[in-house]
Amino acid sequence: MLHLSYCTNVHPAEDLAGILAQFDTYAVAVRRELAADVLGLGLWLPAPAAAELAADAGLRRRLRRELDVRGLEVVTLNGFPHRAFHAPVVKHAVYHPDWTSRQRLTYTLDLARVLADLLPDGAARGSVSTLPLAWRLPWDHARADAARRHLDELARGLDDLAAATGRPVRVGFEPEPGCVVENTAQAAALLSGIDTRWLGVCLDLAHLAVAWEEPAAALDRLRAAGLPVVKVQLSAALEAADPAAAAEALRAYVEPRFLHQTRSSLGVAADDLDQALGERLPGPWRVHYHVPLHAAPAAPLTSTMPLLRAAVRELLAGPEPACDHFDVETYTWDVLPPEQRPRDAAALARGIAAELAVARSLLPAEVSR
Repeated sequence: MLHLSYCTNVHPAEDLAGILAQFDTYAVAVRRELAADVLGLGLWLPAPAAAELAADAGLRRRLRRELDVRGLEVVTLNGFPHRAFHAPVVKHAVYHPDWTSRQRLTYTLDLARVLADLLPDGAARGSVSTLPLAWRLPWDHARADAARRHLDELARGLDDLAAATGRPVRVGFEPEPGCVVENTAQAAALLSGIDTRWLGVCLDLAHLAVAWEEPAAALDRLRAAGLPVVKVQLSAALEAADPAAAAEALRAYVEPRFLHQTRSSLGVAADDLDQALGERLPGPWRVHYHVPLHAAPAAPLTSTMPLLRAAVRELLAGPEPACDHFDVETYTWDVLPPEQRPRDAAALARGIAAELAVARSLLPAEVSR
């Protein structure tokens, strides 16, 4: 069965009380907007909340009940941001702690422990997405060795968890521009030898676009490397065919919270959008700025929705889908240009529902919602 969800990292919360409030403010409203009996959430749990839940079976049972009574289900967690994802400035902080640190290992195993108890009865497995090892600098053999040791320990921990609970949970490393693993070619090279029973790739389709990868070739590359696609993030990036002509429109997307890596089809790169504008990189550009799936940016800008649609077709093309967890991840609603931001919580819920309706249209009718 395919599972569709939306990622709750769009909502600020740092503790369990805040997470429960999100359910009532947003998730229930989204479910009602879609007239769905059950709505899937790609839950984001900050590290302190994950640790609290992992240490307390009673709290996990409570969280599962709170989901059930609201018609919500969770088969996937977003384990990329560690905490404080809605701080005034996030930028490079989102990559810390990275996989050279035991903090990252502990957090990810906490998430897996929580997810094993949240999985609905009909789910074959759970998934957790995580960062692609680290930001690219600094990186050396010692850091690579430390990360590999933690990945090996992660696989053993997931194996032990499945044996103890009967609920398998897999972890997907999410290639992202600017990181140690930027694209599927680097994933194939740098993640070779991982235990693919438990570890694989989280394919974020905005990141795939910004890296100027073609979906069919990217999936062939992962298959050839034996790397499973554990999770797909349905996201669209910002695109400018002629950045010079679109410079004024692009400046409206410059903002202080998140990093917006910019890549030209010519292979020229900048680590943030303001840098790309200042350096006048040759175009066309794709910008790591997750834009709503259902609403095209104002001309002359466009989004990478055509690539998203092509990628979903490729993922579903074989006798069996290449992945069964699809998560809409547009976390940038409240940093969009002011005229595009939701006015209130109800407007945000309607926007998320509209995105999910687009995602539904791309997936088979029997998808779990």
